[in-house]
Amino acid sequence: MPNAHIARDFDQAIHLLRSDVLTMAERTRLNVNRAIAAVLSRNAENANAVIADDDEVDEFERKIDQIGMSILVRFHPLASDLRLVLSSMKISNNLERISDHATNIAKRARKLSKHQELPDVSLIEPLYSLADQLLADAITAYRDRDSQLGASLHKRDKELDRLHKTVTETYSHRIEEGSGRGEAYLHLILIVRSLERVGDLATNIGEDAVFLNVARDLRHTEDREL
Repeated sequence: MPNAHIARDFDQAIHLLRSDVLTMAERTRLNVNRAIAAVLSRNAENANAVIADDDEVDEFERKIDQIGMSILVRFHPLASDLRLVLSSMKISNNLERISDHATNIAKRARKLSKHQELPDVSLIEPLYSLADQLLADAITAYRDRDSQLGASLHKRDKELDRLHKTVTETYSHRIEEGSGRGEAYLHLILIVRSLERVGDLATNIGEDAVFLNVARDLRHTEDREL
């Protein structure tokens, strides 16, 4: 029964693809969490762990691309199955970029640990909380095929953009005050920028989840509501 074997192989490949994306997403979110913890606690071990584990996330992206291409070549999927393969490959790319930002944050956390602690480092916490929630909801939207949740991220990301602007202005003022701690504040500005990018990339994942479920492309459109 060749058709039965083909169907079974296809189902196994699809299951592996989806499972690897979700595992990669968990590792990526953990990297962001540990990177921010390294900044707030001045813990170099957390920072080093993030930097070391980024290679694992990179390997997941390569594996997901290989599985996706294999499915496209071997099985020629149609409709929702094709959207699942394409969305999964795009999401893995966004997750890899998020993990890169986590690595950048971790590297700056190591540098910050060599400076005197800054009293307003805590200003990054609201940005982190929002970026982390966007990422968590983006993953859920993909896992549960929740189009409404995926579409909601774009509007919520605007609040992260607003916080990014406000905190960046505050840290820039600290540099202008000439306290001699400009380098440390510059690291914080770039950390905040990475968190803003995490929100953007999570929003991309949400849009891919919408495409997966209802075949609607929300990119470059004014109306991103469902």
